[in-house]
Amino acid sequence: MLDPSSSEEESDGIVEEESKEVMAPQAGSRISPSRTSESSGGLQPGSRGSSARPSSPSPSAVSEHEKEEVEKLHREEEERKKKLQLYVFVMRCIAYPFNAKQPTDMARRQQKITKQQLQTVKDRFESFLKGDTQIVADEAFINAVQSYYEVFLKSDRVAKMVQMGGFSALDCREVFKRHIEKRVRSLPEIDGLSKETVLSSWMAKFDTIYRGDEDPRKAQQRMTASAASELILSKDQLYEMFQQILGIKKFEHQLLYQACQLDNLDEQAAQIRRELDGRLQMADQIARAGKFPKFVSKEMEAMYIEELKSSVNQLMANLESVPVSKGGEFKLQKLKKGHNTSIIDMGQEDENQLSKSDVVLSFTLEVVIMEVQGLKSLAPNRIVYCTMEVEGGEKLQTDQAEASKPTWGTQGDFTTTHPLPGVKVKLFTESTGVLALEDKELGRVVLHPTPNSPKAAELHKMTLTKACPDHDLKIKLAVRMDKPQNMKHCGYLWAFGKNVWKRWKKRFFVLVQVSQYTFAMCSYREKKAEPQELLQLDGYTVDYTDPQPGLDGGRAFFNAVKGGEGDTVIFASDDEQDRILWVQAMYRATGQSHKPVPPTQVQKLNSKGGASAQMDAPISQFYADRAQKHGMDEFISANPCSFDHAQLFEMVQHLTLEHRINDSFASLGWFSPGQVFVLDEYCARNGVRGCHRHLCYLGDLLGRSDTGAMIDPTLLHYSFAFCASHVHGNRPDGLGTVAVEEKERFEEIKERLRVLLENQIVNFRYCFPFGRPEGALKATLSLLERVLMKDIVTPVPPEEVKGVIRKCLEQAAEINYQRIKEYATAEGKRREMYEHPVYCLASQVMDLTIQNAGQVATPAKKLEDTIRLAELVIEVLQQNEDHHAEAAVQSTGDQSQGKEQAFAWWTDLMVEHAEHFLSLYAVDMDAALEIQSPESWDSFPLFQLLNDFLRLDYHLCNGKFHKHLQDLYAPLVVRYVDLMETSIAQSIHRGFEREGWEPVKSLTSNLPNVNLPNVNLQIPKVPNLPAALPVSGLSVNLPQMPSFSTPSWMAAIYDSDNGSGTSEDLFWKLDALQTFIRDLHWPEEEFAKHLDNRIKTMSSDMIENCVKRTRMAFESKLTKSSRSTDFRIPLSICTMFNVMVDAKDQSAKLCAMEMGSEKQKHSEIDERIESSVKEMISLLVAKFVAILESVLAKISRYDEGTLFSSFLSFTVKAASKYVDVPKPGMDVADGYVTFVRHSQDILRDKVNEEVYIERLFDQWYTGTMDLLGRWLTERMDQQLHVYQLKILIRIVKKKYRDFRLQGVLDSTLNSKMYETVRTRLTVEEASASVREGGMQGISMKDSDEEDEEDD
Repeated sequence: MLDPSSSEEESDGIVEEESKEVMAPQAGSRISPSRTSESSGGLQPGSRGSSARPSSPSPSAVSEHEKEEVEKLHREEEERKKKLQLYVFVMRCIAYPFNAKQPTDMARRQQKITKQQLQTVKDRFESFLKGDTQIVADEAFINAVQSYYEVFLKSDRVAKMVQMGGFSALDCREVFKRHIEKRVRSLPEIDGLSKETVLSSWMAKFDTIYRGDEDPRKAQQRMTASAASELILSKDQLYEMFQQILGIKKFEHQLLYQACQLDNLDEQAAQIRRELDGRLQMADQIARAGKFPKFVSKEMEAMYIEELKSSVNQLMANLESVPVSKGGEFKLQKLKKGHNTSIIDMGQEDENQLSKSDVVLSFTLEVVIMEVQGLKSLAPNRIVYCTMEVEGGEKLQTDQAEASKPTWGTQGDFTTTHPLPGVKVKLFTESTGVLALEDKELGRVVLHPTPNSPKAAELHKMTLTKACPDHDLKIKLAVRMDKPQNMKHCGYLWAFGKNVWKRWKKRFFVLVQVSQYTFAMCSYREKKAEPQELLQLDGYTVDYTDPQPGLDGGRAFFNAVKGGEGDTVIFASDDEQDRILWVQAMYRATGQSHKPVPPTQVQKLNSKGGASAQMDAPISQFYADRAQKHGMDEFISANPCSFDHAQLFEMVQHLTLEHRINDSFASLGWFSPGQVFVLDEYCARNGVRGCHRHLCYLGDLLGRSDTGAMIDPTLLHYSFAFCASHVHGNRPDGLGTVAVEEKERFEEIKERLRVLLENQIVNFRYCFPFGRPEGALKATLSLLERVLMKDIVTPVPPEEVKGVIRKCLEQAAEINYQRIKEYATAEGKRREMYEHPVYCLASQVMDLTIQNAGQVATPAKKLEDTIRLAELVIEVLQQNEDHHAEAAVQSTGDQSQGKEQAFAWWTDLMVEHAEHFLSLYAVDMDAALEIQSPESWDSFPLFQLLNDFLRLDYHLCNGKFHKHLQDLYAPLVVRYVDLMETSIAQSIHRGFEREGWEPVKSLTSNLPNVNLPNVNLQIPKVPNLPAALPVSGLSVNLPQMPSFSTPSWMAAIYDSDNGSGTSEDLFWKLDALQTFIRDLHWPEEEFAKHLDNRIKTMSSDMIENCVKRTRMAFESKLTKSSRSTDFRIPLSICTMFNVMVDAKDQSAKLCAMEMGSEKQKHSEIDERIESSVKEMISLLVAKFVAILESVLAKISRYDEGTLFSSFLSFTVKAASKYVDVPKPGMDVADGYVTFVRHSQDILRDKVNEEVYIERLFDQWYTGTMDLLGRWLTERMDQQLHVYQLKILIRIVKKKYRDFRLQGVLDSTLNSKMYETVRTRLTVEEASASVREGGMQGISMKDSDEEDEEDD
C-alpha cells in the first residue's frame, strides 16, 4: 500500500508510467478520444506495433491480418478486464471472510521432484554403488540399494511420474522402505540385533545417500518454510498468490486495494451488507419476472426462490455472528433479514428497537503529565505534585518533584462510559504549616477530550487559586482517548429532525454499531454515559444535500431519509472533509445500494480545475480518484449482483488449479488450505451452487488427467459423490433444486470419469507406478464402483463391477506384455550393438544389420531372448504383487461389514490377470521351444526360472500356465534322465576298461583355477551327455563333459580327492544329475517322487556296478604283483580302497530314499560295499601272508637234519677263521621289516578311511602271526638254527613294535599265538646262548640299543 503521507504526485506518476501501455485500450473505451490521445497515444491497436505505417481512413484498406490482430487484442483486453473484476471479488473475500476459514486438517503435500532433482538423486546413488562416498555399508544393504537403483530409480515409469508432477521425496523413501522390509525379514536372526534396528539403520543410510553433501539443517529449514506456506497463509500472501493466479500486476493490486479500502473492516462489512441486500432484491426480481433457470421439475422454481433467500439469510446470520468489538459487552439484537421491507416482519419492529442502555460505550483514557511551566513563586526545594481524575472515577497522583524542576512524565490509565468525559488535573504543593491538614492547591485544568482530540502533548493554561501568586502557570500534558470497536465515527454536528433532535443546534454525535445490521446515531452530553437521543438507522438512506434555508449554523449539509415514511433528519458539519467522513460512515451503516457522491467530486468530473475543491477531500477520496484515473473505477463500483458468478468462479477455479498443478508441491489436484479458503468464501458470498462448483472442478481435473497430470482419485471421488448426491436429490448442501444443465453436465462428467477410470485400471502399472500415490489404486476401484451405480441408493452388483474390471485387466495384460516385449527387443538390440560396434559406422547399416539379425535368429538366440523375457515377466508379476495388491487390503478406517468385503475379489481378478499375462508369454515361449533341437537341454534354465517363481506364489502355483509348463517339460525331463542313465552306464564301462587307477589329486593338483562363465547365476547348470552317444538309434552330438574335474561353479560333493578318474566322474555326474532334478523343484508331488526314486535307484545301480568293477580290478592287480619282500603297495591299490570309501559316502547321499520299504535299497548297496571291502582286505592280507611265507621258505633251508644246513654251517665255520663273515639271514629280516613299514606308511597315508586301515592291520598282524606259529609248530621236534632264530626274533619283535605303533589293540597284539611264538623263541634263545658263538646280542628281551638301532 502507498503511504498517504508520501508524495501523491510522485506515486501517481510512477503508477501512470507503469500502466501507460497496459491501460490504454481500456482508457480508450471509457473516456473521450481527445483525452486518450494525450494520455495513451491513441486508441488504434495498430499504433503499438508500427507507428511508421501511414494510417488509412478507409476501413476497406485494413487487411485480414490486421483485423485478426485487432480481434486478438480485443479478446485479450476483455480477458484482462474480466480477470481484474474477478480479482476485486476475490480481494473482498480475503479482506473480510465471514463464512470460511483456512482448514488445518488437510493432508500436508510434499515437495515434488523435478527431472533435474531426479537425475541428481540417481547420480548420488550411483556414486554410492561405485564406492565414491564415505558411507560404510554391508553387502546386504549394497545389494538392496543396487536393486532399488536398477528397478526403481532407472525405471521409465518413475520418469513418467516425475513428468506427471506426482513424485516426491517421500515416495522415494517409502518405496525403498517397502523394498527392504522383505529383505530384512528374510535375513537370519542375530543375537542382540533386532530387525527393527537393522531397518532403522538402513533407512538412516538411505537418507544420507539421498541427501548427499547438502546441509541437513538447510534442508530442514526449507522443509519447515514450505510446510508453513502449505498450511496457513496471511492475507498478504493470499493477495500475492491470486495476483499470480489471475495475472494481476502489483500496481493494479495497489490501486484496487486502496480504492476498495480493504484495510477498512467497516467498509468491507458494509459492502457485504449491500451485496446481500442486492441478492435479496434480485431474488424478488426473478420471482416477479419468472426468469428461472431450467429445472428438471417445474415445482422447483418456487423452491429456488426460497433457497436463494435462505442462503442470503444464512449469510446474514454468519455476518451477524461476527463480533463487533473485542471483548465488548453489547447486546446483539435479533437478526435483521435485510433492508428490503418485503421480507421484514413488521410485527417485530418494536422488538428490534434500541434502548439507550444498548448503546453505552466504554472508553480507555491515558493521561500523561509531562511538566509545569511558570512556577516561580515557590522556593526551589518545595515539593510539588499533580493529581488526575476522570469525573466519576478514581483519582491518581504523580510522584513528588521539586519546584525548581517540576517534570514527571507520569501516565494514568482510566476507563469511562462517557463519550465526553471531564478530565481534571490539579497542581499541589506540600503545606509547611504545623497545623495544616491538607496540601495547598496551586491550580487546575479541566479538559473534555474526544476520540478525535489530538494525541500529542500540549500546553494548557491552568486556572489559578488564590494561594498561587504566579499569573502565567501552564501545564504540559497529553490526553489520549481510544476509539472503541463499535464506535464508527464521532464529532460535533448540527442536527434537526421531525421525531428526534427537534431543535437545530450543535450536538456531539456518535455513530454506534450494536451488531452487524444495527447502527444508531446518538447524541451525548458531557458527563453522561447514555445518549440524550438516538436514531436507529434501519431503513434510512444518507446523501449529500444543499444548504437548507433558515438553518443558521453549519457549512456542509447532508441528510438521512427513511424510505416509505418520509422521515428526514438534516445534519450539517463545520467543514467539507468532516461531512464526507460522516456520509461515508453512515453509508456503510445504512447498507443502502446508492453510493453518495460528494459535490466536490462531481465538480471535479465536470471541470478540470478542481484542485482547490479537492483540498478538503479525505485520503480515501484521493485513492478513489486515482483508481478512476487509471480505469479501475468500473471494477470497484461494479454491482456484484449483476454478474454471473457461476461463470466467474469456474474461471477462477480453473486458473487456481492450473497454478496449483504447476507449483512446487505434489498436490495431485488438491488445493492448498489458502486456496480452499478463498474458493469456499467466494462460493458462499456470491451464491455459487455447490454442484456447479464440483462439476467444474471435476471437468478441470479430468482435463488435467487427460493431459498427463497425476490426480488423486480420492479427490475425484469426493467431488463426484457430492454431485451424484445433489443430482439424485439428497441435498448435500441443502439445495433441493436440480438444474437441467447440472444434470446433463453430470452425465457427461460421469461418462468421462468412467472412461478415465477404466483407462487407469488398464494402465495401472503406469498410472500408479510402484503403488504410488499410496492407496490410489484402491481409491480408483472404489470410485469406479460408485460411478457404475445407477443411483446413490442401489449398489451395483459385484459381478458387474468385476466384469468391468476383469475386462480392463485383460487389456492391461496385453498392454503390459506388449510393452515389456518391446523393451526386451530394444534391450537386445542395444546389447547386440554393444557386442558388435562395427555396426555403428552408419545408421543405415546399423538398422539393416539389426533387422537382418532379427530375421535369422538362431534357436540359441531365440531361447536367450525368451529367458530374458521370462525374467521381465517375473519382475512385472512380482511388482504387481508388491505394489498393486493393496486394494484387497482394507484400511483400519473401514468399519462396516460391507466395506470390509468391498474388494475381496481384487485378488482373484489379479490372479486372472496374471494367468492371462502368462498365457501371452506362453505363445512366445512355445514358439521358442518348438525350434529348439530335441537333443538340446539348454531350455531347462527357463523352466527353473519360471517354476521357482510360480511354485512360491500361492495363487499361481499349479495354475493354468504352471500346468502347461509342466506338460511341456515332463517328457523332456524323462528323456533327459533316460539319456543320462545310458550315458553314465557306458561311461562306467569305458572308464573302467581304460582306468589306470591313478589318484585324481595327482592329475588335477597342477590345473589352473579357471573361472567359468555364469558363476553368479542362481540357476544350476544342466550336466551334459558325452559326445556322440548312440541312444535308441539316435546319434546325440553334445559338448564333451569333463571326465574327472568338478566345475568351479559347483561346490565339492565330498572331501576326498584321491579317488580314480572314473569313480570321481561317476559320482560327480550322479550328484550333478540329482542336484539338477532336485533344483527343478517339480511342483507335482507324484511326478517329483517318481523322478527322485528313479534317480536314486539309478545311483544305487551305478554305484554297485562301480564297486564290482573296482573289486575285480583289485583282485587282478594283486594277482599280478610280486610275492617277495620287494613288493611295494602301488597307489592304485590305495585308490581302489578310496573308491570304496567314496562309494560308501556317496551311497548315503545319493541312494537314501524316504519311502518306507524302499530304504532297503540303500542298505543293500551298503552291504555290497562292505562285503567288497572285506574281500579286498582279505586278498591284501593273503598277499602279505604269502610274502611272509616266502621269507620263511628262505630260512627253512637251515632246518636241522638237512644236507644244505650241514654244508652251510661247515662253510661258515671254515671261512670265519680267515675273514669276517657277514651274519647270515639279517638282510632277509631287514628286507621284510622294511617292506612291512613301507606298506604301513603307504596305507596309512593314502587310504582315507581309518576303519578300513585298522581292520586291515588287525587281520594282517593276526594272519602273519598265525603263519609264524604254524611254521614253528611244524618244527616243534627240531632245534632252530641260530640264524633262523635270529631272523625270527627280529621279525617278531619289529612286527610287534610296528603294529603297536600303528594303533593295533593290545588284545590283538598279545594274542595266544603271539605268546606261543614268543615262548618258543625265548626257549630257543636260551639254548642257543650256551652254544658256540651265542646270539651275538640278538634277544627277545627289549633293550635301548635295539630302540636306537630301530631309530
